[in-house]
Amino acid sequence: MLVSFPMYARKEVAESYDRFWNAVRSNLLEVGIQAPRDLTSVEDLLAHWMSPRLLISQTCGMPYRNHLHNCVSLIGTPDYGHEECRAGYYRSAIVVRAADSRPNLAAYSGALFAYNDMGSQSGISAPLNHAATHGVHFSRWVQSHAHTNSARMVASGEADIAAIDALSWKQINRYDSFAASLRVLDWTEPATPTLPFITSKTQNAELLYQALAQAIDSLSEIDQAVTSLRGLVKISEEEYRSVANPPVLPVETSQ
Repeated sequence: MLVSFPMYARKEVAESYDRFWNAVRSNLLEVGIQAPRDLTSVEDLLAHWMSPRLLISQTCGMPYRNHLHNCVSLIGTPDYGHEECRAGYYRSAIVVRAADSRPNLAAYSGALFAYNDMGSQSGISAPLNHAATHGVHFSRWVQSHAHTNSARMVASGEADIAAIDALSWKQINRYDSFAASLRVLDWTEPATPTLPFITSKTQNAELLYQALAQAIDSLSEIDQAVTSLRGLVKISEEEYRSVANPPVLPVETSQ
């Protein structure tokens, strides 16, 4: 079976997630669900998520609604305790260089926008929807392949603006020195369900929910602080699928 927590993976949090998985695994074994000892190393996320051998993983809302909803089951939605958000919801920080004096989002129309991935809810879908409601449209794009890379590119001047999901932004501020060169220009609406835990349709999602919820409740203060996990809630497939895709996606990256 395959298990991963790939969405917020970085070396500084690896030990806490290993302990989290050990607690989940212990809960699963108690109810007769066999689970691998180690987390799965993943290269092709979409293939991993769609595998019939998937036991537990975490995906993003955009690939879930566009590609995965017919072939996976929702387990539950983690609550990270984000400010201004209901339990299980999140938003994106729209970040620019601290030294860039442009005062608002409208002033960045036509600026070079760094995005992590074409399938990212927080890095491209939410900010484009947010910008469109303010009459702002970006025409210059550069793909970074990771939220941390997007933020770093803005800090270094390789891009002007980027959108970073709230937990990734928290991690960047905690672990990356270049964060001091950035500021939050704006936030997207706090109305998006956060990244859900999923499983293959062959698995018992309710038992997996209970195992994950119990493991989150048992986290030490240190591991809770590192992972930001506060609880597990249930948000329906319909609510995930009701989130709008952006009106226009970049056709190609551009410097």
